[in-house]
Amino acid sequence: MKFLLLTLITHRPDPVTGAVETPARRLGRVVESARLAEELGYDGFAVGERHEDPFISSSPPVVLSHIAAVTSSLALFTGVTTLSLLDPVRAFEDYSTLDNLSGGRLELIIGKGNGAAQAQLFHVTTEDQWDRNREGYDLFRLLWENDSVTWSGRFRPSLTAAKALPRPLQPRLRIWHGSATSRESVEYAAAHGDPVFSANVTYPIEPYAELIDHYRERWAAHGHDPAAALVGAGTAGFHVARDSQDAVRAYEPIFRARLEIARKHNQPIVFDTVEDFVERSSALIGSPQQVLDKVERYHERLGHEVIHLSADGDGFTDKQHRESLELFQAEVAPELRRRIPSRPLGARRHLTEGSTR
Repeated sequence: MKFLLLTLITHRPDPVTGAVETPARRLGRVVESARLAEELGYDGFAVGERHEDPFISSSPPVVLSHIAAVTSSLALFTGVTTLSLLDPVRAFEDYSTLDNLSGGRLELIIGKGNGAAQAQLFHVTTEDQWDRNREGYDLFRLLWENDSVTWSGRFRPSLTAAKALPRPLQPRLRIWHGSATSRESVEYAAAHGDPVFSANVTYPIEPYAELIDHYRERWAAHGHDPAAALVGAGTAGFHVARDSQDAVRAYEPIFRARLEIARKHNQPIVFDTVEDFVERSSALIGSPQQVLDKVERYHERLGHEVIHLSADGDGFTDKQHRESLELFQAEVAPELRRRIPSRPLGARRHLTEGSTR
């Protein structure tokens, strides 16, 4: 199994202390988190893309390029790239540049995106976001894999014998399709022979597992080798401590603060106590053995090879968050790597294609 740290670069008061950082400090902490991820032996680092409060993650290729400059081995993920909002040519230019600068460490996770800012800033609506996402994917893939592209579509000017530069380092980029509850996304991934990354964060496991089952069914129906299907999955929260009760007690103020935010914004309350959250969500909160058991239980249902953990220690001190990441890497990750074979990520994929670790 492989392990990523993920940030959506939220920018709001700390859920426990109420302190607010400057944007510069918040972005700087993202880079520090990536350095720490590499130092501790994590496999990758992912930066989300959002265009509204409370996020400042509007430019993943810029942030990831900075991270590429201060790391050497981390696979660099987006989580997700909202292709429905982007000109595919400009997205290609940004990510091809990043691919070269990083030594071929890029892995893209794409999604249609959501939120009111899509309509306000980009004039992309729920009615056309899927069509834009599909068209963006098709053109982005063509540009990546071909020196000369002739193309026409609905949402941007046509291309005739166009050459987009710089040419990428990776001849074929691995593009994951990020999905929460949409069959359209996993169907599209299966048709193109691409992997899926399940959000797996808002609800209990059942709807996510049903979606992955559908992906595998459609993957086979499109004539792909069932063994080649590749799945990643998110986690709803993270804190590992020697004692499980200590872990839950430490996380409870964070859970309560997030519950209040959800109520304030009239968001659905799926888990109304921290105990229910720990038991029925994908959150990894507890002792190393409890976390190991939970990941294995989820793997039995999802068959995933990659998971993401939170890169942000919001509500925890830097020392607490580092200790949790260290404990996971020391006592949970090695056993999961041993028990669950997984394919290489980033630049290592091209050196050892088809192998497992």
